[in-house]
Amino acid sequence: MQYRDFIPLVFPSELHTFVIAGPCSAESEEQVMTTARSLRDEAGVRIFRAGLWKPRTLPGCFEGVGEAGLPWLMRVQDELGMQVATEVATREHVELALKAGIKMLWLGARTTSNPFAVQEIADTIGKNDAVTVLVKNPISPDLDLWTGALERLRQSGVERIGAVHRGFSTYAAKTFRNPPHWQIPFDLKRRFPSLTVLCDPSHISGRREWIETLCRQAMEMNFDGLIVESHCRPDEALSDAAQQITPQTLATILHRLSVPRRQLGEQDEELLSWRMQIDQIDEGILEMLARRMQVADQIGRFKKEHNIAVVQSMRYEQLQRHRAVTAQLLGMDEAFVSELFSRIHEESVRLQTFDNSSPQTDEPTP
Repeated sequence: MQYRDFIPLVFPSELHTFVIAGPCSAESEEQVMTTARSLRDEAGVRIFRAGLWKPRTLPGCFEGVGEAGLPWLMRVQDELGMQVATEVATREHVELALKAGIKMLWLGARTTSNPFAVQEIADTIGKNDAVTVLVKNPISPDLDLWTGALERLRQSGVERIGAVHRGFSTYAAKTFRNPPHWQIPFDLKRRFPSLTVLCDPSHISGRREWIETLCRQAMEMNFDGLIVESHCRPDEALSDAAQQITPQTLATILHRLSVPRRQLGEQDEELLSWRMQIDQIDEGILEMLARRMQVADQIGRFKKEHNIAVVQSMRYEQLQRHRAVTAQLLGMDEAFVSELFSRIHEESVRLQTFDNSSPQTDEPTP
């Protein structure tokens, strides 16, 4: 299928790395102004983001201040000279934001996943040359659903359109809150080479200690910029506190990322694609290992309750023989596979011995 490319966006920025930043939620006028001023003065950020309407998974959580926060964002724009952006999920949100004077909107993952909601928003914005709309990827790793949201906006007359990669939800145990599946935004960029694609390390990670690593990885993959959650007092945030960083921390990260990047050639892109596949596989291996150790822990508790020895040598030898045969069939080195699973079993023994107060042993067990 042939795809018509999008027009690249141009943003105001004094930074080598283009950044949109601000708190997950606008909580008070003081919090908004303090955070925005620090982001401008200390981190050099020129576009301030803050959620007013917060679609939350469970009822009873803080769902944003709503329309009451619009004057706060306009103060940031008027007094600090920063462009402002907020999330919209309904026709009413769009109408209120545009009426207040907000020129940048974004669609969250839940909204992107709903074509009816996207169409309603697209029709409400219509042909408005002054409005920029950013579309986060859908909750599920579905490239066509993401593309469909972008196309609905374009067909309704919206011209200034960008995409935001925020990772994908999964039920399995995982390293990140929303595993990135880097191949999907990479394929989106292949479909639309001129489309502006930003990375949201805050929602991918779910934890502030991963923010810098993910920012660097995104820049190495030639993303066009970053959208980062930053709060003047992140530990007190009413939503997503664990993934927000202070403006000062963001300034430090951006300083470390300030080394200019060369443009990728065709050979580099092929290498980058392979690296993304390796990264995704490695994340899967770690998640599977974590699940295996959880099961090993449950087995250890069962053994303790039923007075069964931790070490099961016969079972271990049977497994190693089976894995040697499997390794041979898969074209892998038998010695490498034997050593790998020996170390995994040793860790299982350590967990079962530690958790169940059994004597230490050098022999592994499943």
